[in-house]
Amino acid sequence: MSSTNSPEAVKKLLENMQSDLRALSLECKKKFPPVKEAAESGIIKVKTIAARNTEILAALKENSSEVVQPFLMGCGTKEPKITQLCLAAIQRLMSHEVVSETAAGNIINMLWQLMENSLEELKLLQTVLVLLTTNTVVHDEALSKAIVLCFRLHFTKDNITNNTAAATVRQVVTVVFERMVAEDEQHRDIIEQPALVQANSNRRSVSTLKPCAKDAYMLFQDLCQLVNADAPYWLVGMTEMTRTFGLELLESVLNDFPQVFLQHQEFSFLLKERVCPLVIKLFSPNIKFRQGSNTSSSPAPVEKPYFPICMRLLRVVSVLIKQFYSLLVTECEIFLSLLVKFLDADKPQWLRAVAVESIHRLCVQPQLLRSFCQSYDMKQHSTKVFRDIVNALGSFIQSLFLVPPTGNPATANQAGNNNAGGTVSAPANPGMLGIGGGVTLLPAFEYRGTWIPILTITVQGSAKATYLEMLDKVEPPTIPEGYAMSVAFHCLLDLVRGITSMIEGELGETETECQPTSEAASSTTQSSEQQELQSTADEMDKEIVNKAVWEEMVNACWCGLLAALSLLLDASTDEAATENILKAELTMAALCGRLGLVTSRDAFITAICKGSLPPHYALTVLNTTTAATLSNKSYSIQGQSVMMISPSSESHQQVVAVGQPLAVQPQGTVMLTSKNIQCMRTLLNLAHCHGAVLGTSWQLVLATLQHLVWILGLKPSSGGALKPGRAVEGPSTVLTTAVMTDLPVISNILSRLFESSQYLDDVSLHHLINALCSLSLEAMDMAYGNNKEPSLFAVAKLLETGLVNMHRIEILWRPLTGHLLEKVCQHPNSRMREWGAEALTSLIKAGLTFNHDPPLSQNQRLQLLLLNPLKEMSSINHPDIRLKQLECVLQILQSQGDSLGPGWPLVLGVMGAIRNDQGESLIRTAFQCLQLVVTDFLPTMPCSCLQIVVDVAGSFGLHNQELNISLTSIGLLWNISDYFFQRGEIIEKELNKEEAAQQKQAEEKGVVLNRPFHPAPPFDCLWLCLYAKLGELCVDPRPAVRKSAGQTLFSTIGAHGTLLQHSTWHTVIWKVLFHLLDRVRESSTTADKEKIESGGGNILIHHSRDTAEKQWAETWVLTLAGVARIFNTRRYLLQPLGDFSRAWDVLLDHIQSAALSKNNEVSLAALKSFQEILQIVSPVRDSDKPETPPAVNVPVSVLLGSISGPGLSRPFVRTDSIGERLGRYSSSEPPIVTDELEDLNLWWAAWNTWYRIGSESTKPPITFDKLTFIPSQPFLTALIQIFPALYQHIKTGFSMDDLQKLGVILHSAVSVPISSDASPFILPSYTEAVLTSLQEAVLTALDVLQKAICIGSENMQIMYPAIFDQLLAFVEFSCKPPQYGQLETKHIANAKYNQIQLFAPAEWVALNYVPFAERSLEVVVDLYQKTACHKAVVNEKVLQNIIKTLRFPLSLKYSCPSESTWKLAVSSLLKVLSIGLPVARQHASSGKFDSMWPELANTFEDFLFTKSIPPDNLSIQEFQRNECIDVEKQRLIFV
Repeated sequence: MSSTNSPEAVKKLLENMQSDLRALSLECKKKFPPVKEAAESGIIKVKTIAARNTEILAALKENSSEVVQPFLMGCGTKEPKITQLCLAAIQRLMSHEVVSETAAGNIINMLWQLMENSLEELKLLQTVLVLLTTNTVVHDEALSKAIVLCFRLHFTKDNITNNTAAATVRQVVTVVFERMVAEDEQHRDIIEQPALVQANSNRRSVSTLKPCAKDAYMLFQDLCQLVNADAPYWLVGMTEMTRTFGLELLESVLNDFPQVFLQHQEFSFLLKERVCPLVIKLFSPNIKFRQGSNTSSSPAPVEKPYFPICMRLLRVVSVLIKQFYSLLVTECEIFLSLLVKFLDADKPQWLRAVAVESIHRLCVQPQLLRSFCQSYDMKQHSTKVFRDIVNALGSFIQSLFLVPPTGNPATANQAGNNNAGGTVSAPANPGMLGIGGGVTLLPAFEYRGTWIPILTITVQGSAKATYLEMLDKVEPPTIPEGYAMSVAFHCLLDLVRGITSMIEGELGETETECQPTSEAASSTTQSSEQQELQSTADEMDKEIVNKAVWEEMVNACWCGLLAALSLLLDASTDEAATENILKAELTMAALCGRLGLVTSRDAFITAICKGSLPPHYALTVLNTTTAATLSNKSYSIQGQSVMMISPSSESHQQVVAVGQPLAVQPQGTVMLTSKNIQCMRTLLNLAHCHGAVLGTSWQLVLATLQHLVWILGLKPSSGGALKPGRAVEGPSTVLTTAVMTDLPVISNILSRLFESSQYLDDVSLHHLINALCSLSLEAMDMAYGNNKEPSLFAVAKLLETGLVNMHRIEILWRPLTGHLLEKVCQHPNSRMREWGAEALTSLIKAGLTFNHDPPLSQNQRLQLLLLNPLKEMSSINHPDIRLKQLECVLQILQSQGDSLGPGWPLVLGVMGAIRNDQGESLIRTAFQCLQLVVTDFLPTMPCSCLQIVVDVAGSFGLHNQELNISLTSIGLLWNISDYFFQRGEIIEKELNKEEAAQQKQAEEKGVVLNRPFHPAPPFDCLWLCLYAKLGELCVDPRPAVRKSAGQTLFSTIGAHGTLLQHSTWHTVIWKVLFHLLDRVRESSTTADKEKIESGGGNILIHHSRDTAEKQWAETWVLTLAGVARIFNTRRYLLQPLGDFSRAWDVLLDHIQSAALSKNNEVSLAALKSFQEILQIVSPVRDSDKPETPPAVNVPVSVLLGSISGPGLSRPFVRTDSIGERLGRYSSSEPPIVTDELEDLNLWWAAWNTWYRIGSESTKPPITFDKLTFIPSQPFLTALIQIFPALYQHIKTGFSMDDLQKLGVILHSAVSVPISSDASPFILPSYTEAVLTSLQEAVLTALDVLQKAICIGSENMQIMYPAIFDQLLAFVEFSCKPPQYGQLETKHIANAKYNQIQLFAPAEWVALNYVPFAERSLEVVVDLYQKTACHKAVVNEKVLQNIIKTLRFPLSLKYSCPSESTWKLAVSSLLKVLSIGLPVARQHASSGKFDSMWPELANTFEDFLFTKSIPPDNLSIQEFQRNECIDVEKQRLIFV
């Protein structure tokens, strides 16, 4: 108002006042002189005031009664022109606030007179309004008079006046309350203790109120009186009033000035005592009225509801509830119950419509709903108001779909007419449906024949009512079809939206509040910490209270909401409406989940799930859950019946897909509609956005998705994503173009759903995994016992979930892989198994390649955790699973082999777990992995794993599925040994370090460290494991494997054995080599002699290998040769071990066993080995140790061939010299000097073995048949050839007994016949006088012996006679071949070469002994010439024995088998006698030759007078030569 106080404004006011007074003076000059005079005096008065006062406006106000008086008088003239002028002047004064209280009273009285005279009514209203709005001087009775004036003008006959007055009344009422608010504002700072209002009946007890408040109180009280049709207390003079107008005024005051009633107890009292009873009283007709009821049955006529009153009452109620709920808790309970009742089906349609609009106003105020819940639902013995509201909405919606009961048509029509178009007959609606397409395009709900359109009535979240705003209507309006349904529908949506946004907002605040408090507490002082703790405790209490409220709100409303929403979802034919319903169900499900309300959460999710599936689809999980029992249950809550309506089958939705149901038994096809797909999208959205709160209801969601995916024909692809694809049974699957384009989108959403699992907390993730596992178990149960394609949804999604949660794989790894391993991978259905293995291996590979923090190289436990399922797969017997496992291993090796580290044992264990019976392809794949390991990864793996590699390689050698694999694995063992050799130092160091660590752990635990070949050093143990594996392969059933393994074993020991510690050789000898020899010997002796026709396929077997026995013989040969060679080459290492003599004995025993075996190949090879060990060089003393290895001092017989072993593919390469190796040992130990006596014992042991072999092998069998074994000539030859070498070692102790033993063996060996099969190859042509190899060997043996005796001591020379005896025995063979036991033999001298071929195979042929005997005779002569004078020769009558021996051939003469025999005998006799006779004469006196002379005489006699006659074909020359021999003899006699 500063503009009115400015000097210019004041000056203008004064001028205007004076001009108004002048004008009034002029107008009244003639007719009204008093007025003229008053005007003129007024001009003077104004001028005087202006002249005398500086505060002109204040002075004017003080004298305003006098200043205003001329204008009041002017109005009194009742002349229109004068009245208008005066009213304008008065308004100007009022607008400048220069009217005092007295003047204002006078003005009001003047206005009242004008009103009563009906003059200038509009101007009057304007003046009153200006008076009351520009200042606050009008109070009490003056104010009431002014207000009554306005009311009275409202009820004139002029519409314009009426409406203007109505507007003025509204404005004046507002002004009165605004004054009170301003007054309160002024006195706000003054602390005042208001007196409590006594609840007495004196309505005018307002003494405590200030003036403006008192006016407002009196006005509001009288408004209540007037509406109640009672006389007013304050508004005196009221003549007329309408309830509608009164209710509108009450509503505006209550709505615009709620703080007045809340802050002043007097006004609160009015609300409770006057307004609420009034509203309840006025509601009475609406409550009692029943549409269509028979009035005659009532005791008194029921007043009909009156729309204008009822609608305004509802508006008042809405305001009361909204603004004064906290004051009127009990009253609001009544109002809300009334509201609920107005929704009943027997109420008029218009009443139901305005009631539902009123409820909508409440539904958009979630805080108010929260208050209801706290005040009623959470109190014992109180009406569950909030629940009733929601349930009433549900019943209301349900009732709209139900056809009304058929009653008296007249009554129904009458009720309808009275209420201006209430109920529209429901049965008429379906007729509109289906006639042309036009009607059905409208958004609508359609359920069991009832069609209700959906109207656009309001924007989301606001309750803009239609019929509550019809203040100008007197008659009830016609409610359009679908209006009430649309409002109720929006009520539900807004209710859900409001509750969820409010609770979630508060939840969010609670969560954010908790964090700063805890952080702040740590940095504050002690006192502030206590405050913080206190505030935290308060907040926790508040949170507990809040949580209880939230839970109660949800518990109160979810049943009703779900019932209504489910029905609407089923009935909806509009996509947008369906979307809204689904969104409401989704938000409720999410809210329930967040609050931990499992039953309600599951119920909402079940509803969405059911909407996703075809009607009546048999899905167990939906029918057995707790929530699903709603479908068959009726909830009766405080009298409200809430039915869960099951989906109607006659849906008018567009069918977009036809497919197979996922069931054990085929059940025809099912159809999916566009609404099903819409629900599915909502379900996906729910899971995607709210997965963290789904908990156990993941089961529901995923089960439904699985069935939908199945019906739509989505199949899993790599990584677990689902792609469109046809099912095996899929000819019946039909998809429309619309859904075909949707499928990739659905597939992507599905994938994103499981990708989003990475954002779930650990507990929620476990719920998801458990649900998927449970779903997978169901799918597996369905797949049992049939070949139908299983549902792979769960398995695929387990894979997808695992892949996206690699960053925290530890928490889900065990349940995830445990399910895949124990259940899926072992399922009988191959497709199910295949996907289980695919999922498992993909997860393992992804886990190993994922960039973990810390990396796997630093997190050994995680790496082992990831690899463990791979190992566990080995326990599954299905080959397809094992193949997947091995392919996974191969891929891991190729991508991660360098970084496996501690995971190697597991990976190698997988390869090693392949059993012999698991098929060629499996073994081949596993072996491929092993080859890769040996080729590329030995240097990268921990050395502790090398032993596992050896074991695995060895196990592949033992597999009998594929020979090539076995042979190649032996090659791998060779490669491994090379690797050990090349990196020996590094491996040894690492193994020792690890051994120390393990030893320490074992000691701490108090256990003994247990490992194979303990206590050998770790590196040696590695070698021993390798040798042991090769040893196992050396006794494999397959000859090729045995041969290859044997060669490799001995090559390895030969090439790399020098790396072993000295003490380890003991283990090599006893636990590897001798153990192997024992097994080979046992297998060879028990081998089958049955002929093997072929070696598999078309491979022919050579006759030398056509029985198992012959094949084992080869192994025995190879093994024995190898062991002997090691003894030979490594004796410098073996002899110092301490039990070498025992080992030597064992070796000799094996040689003896082999030599005496009934197999020529083995026995001959045994002798070769014997021959080899005789070449051993005795250890040398340190003093005469040579620089280079000493040469073998005895040449090996050519017959024995190379000592490299039969058929060995690799040459033995000596990696060091003996000198070097000895040097290595002598550097740390004193030089080892073997006792010569001990050495001698070894050779004597060898001699004893040789003797046993000789005596056993040459002993004639007792009986003979076709199978009788007779040693071969090569064997006997080899046996005898051993003696010279052996003799070199034992000659010092060689005694007469030994010589006799030797003689027996030599004699027996020469006596052995040969098989007629072999004779052409062994015997010379009968015409050739040639010795066999055996005979040569025998003579060589004797030669070695005689030479040794010759240079030996005197003691040895007594052996001469024994040698002569032996030789003379051989000489006798010329005419009298030796007999071999009882065996009959053919003599070569009597058989021609060609005849031999005709002998039966079993016959035996005696050798041609003539050359041998003749050679022996020559040796005798030669030896006698050297030894004739020896004492022993003389004493033992050697000469006599010679003569006696020669007597027989000489007596036979021409009858000798060979003519050369007697001739040689003659010449030999002559030579012997030429030397012997002088000796005899020399010793004549001793008598030692006495017996010789008669023998000599008889010999000559038998020769010269032989009974044999010369052969017929003897030539003259030959005869003459023979006679010359006779003459020589005679001459000798005469001499």
